Amino acid sequence: MNKSQSNSLTVAAAVLAVGLLGLGLILKSAAIDVKNMERTVTVKGLAEIEVAADTVIWPLQFSDADNDLEKLVARIEQKNDAVIAFLKLHGFDDDEISRGAQSIVDKQAREYGAENQQFRYIARASVTVYSSQPDKVKNALAKVGQLAKQGIAIVQDSYDTRIEYLFTGLNDVKPAMVQEATEKAREVAIKFAKDSQSKLGKIKTARQGQFSISDRDSNTPQLKKIRVVTSVEYYLSD
Repeated sequence: MNKSQSNSLTVAAAVLAVGLLGLGLILKSAAIDVKNMERTVTVKGLAEIEVAADTVIWPLQFSDADNDLEKLVARIEQKNDAVIAFLKLHGFDDDEISRGAQSIVDKQAREYGAENQQFRYIARASVTVYSSQPDKVKNALAKVGQLAKQGIAIVQDSYDTRIEYLFTGLNDVKPAMVQEATEKAREVAIKFAKDSQSKLGKIKTARQGQFSISDRDSNTPQLKKIRVVTSVEYYLSD
């Protein structure tokens, strides 16, 4: 091997060594960057608002009894008409009122419990209000005792006759609530990063929690509480 070839090999070896050293530094830097990217913090943000119900379902159930089935059916029909007239008097339209199915029990047809009964037949019927104006229901409910003067006792203390208040405008409030929950999550993440002497990076993952709608309390079912919790994972760096 001549001197020129030896010098060429020496230069090539030096270049290779420098290249490997540079590659090692690059890989080390990349490894550090990857390690830094693996540092994350997961935080949650809560958004909660109170709204008024915009829809109400009001079942008005009543009953009657008699030994004459034909008379009983006629009287139930009269009560149905009277209840509907009462509702219309208080501002409800035909499309807000629906008649429920009637049910009649023949006590003599039972295998037990038929003795010492004053009436053989018991009939139950109902009229249901489905309205987007809860205030009308509130007004009519305060005067429902007027039906008692016509011999119509409205059942109000059973599970089947409870008034149900609904809020149907969830899609209208969702965007603002998600934004608020996300902003609150970021506030928590910033505080955590500051306390840990880190810098807050970009979002790694984000999950929107399920929206829940519940009564504000048992005494005011017409007021609803809407709640959502978002979970956000952020990258941290030094």
